Amino acid sequence: MKADRGLEGKTAVVTGGSSGIGFSIAKDLLEEGVNVTITGRSAERGEEALGKLRKVSNKVSFVSGDGLDYNSSVAAFQQASRSNGNVDLLVSSGAEGPFGPKPFAEMTPEEIQSSHAMRFYPRIYPVHAGIPFLQKKGGSVVMITTDAARVPTPGESIIGAVGASVILLTKALAREFSRWNIRVNSVAITLTSDTPSWDRIFSKQDFENKLFSKALARFPSGRAPTSDEVSKAAVFLLSNDASQVNGQTLSVNGGLSFGGW
Repeated sequence: MKADRGLEGKTAVVTGGSSGIGFSIAKDLLEEGVNVTITGRSAERGEEALGKLRKVSNKVSFVSGDGLDYNSSVAAFQQASRSNGNVDLLVSSGAEGPFGPKPFAEMTPEEIQSSHAMRFYPRIYPVHAGIPFLQKKGGSVVMITTDAARVPTPGESIIGAVGASVILLTKALAREFSRWNIRVNSVAITLTSDTPSWDRIFSKQDFENKLFSKALARFPSGRAPTSDEVSKAAVFLLSNDASQVNGQTLSVNGGLSFGGW
């Protein structure tokens, strides 16, 4: 008998839900009986994702929009609310940067600025836009961040700095949002297989490929986590199973960043 995780019938917005980890989370939420609205920059990828997700459940819709556009986040919540009357859950995922890891000394000022902005604002805009909807009945927020925030890695100075900001925000917002019975947690990821980022990393020989090839060889379990394994952690944090988990960041890294290996 399937355990009642308190998710069935709820409504979720999953940003970056048209591919990768966001897509896996959307699929798992649909399997739990959640009404899901996904967002993404590409309308074509969004329609492709809908086709796959509707094989799980028809309770899914897509809103096209750029994560750097605050109004795109508002539109996603408005659509989810119109369709289902309330929004209970938010997963802030996606927000891939303009390029991967690069040594700080080799970055231009423009690259520093764009790398920060394109990873940071699309992560927090949905959280801010969702407050008027989530505060009506309370709910749960999960942000996807990076283990580069916890373990300094050559080439990931800006990526790690953004991740550290999200980890701090997770704690601060959990305190602020407690007045509305909204929990805020994060999942920190590392190299994750079966994602667009994985495909990009290993498609060419460059600094990023060399960096993550070394990481791949160091996983204690012998492999990188899958997007499905990351998704399971996110869904747990959204569910009633984690009703007393708040302000926390859970790493899904196969032990790669665990001290002492």
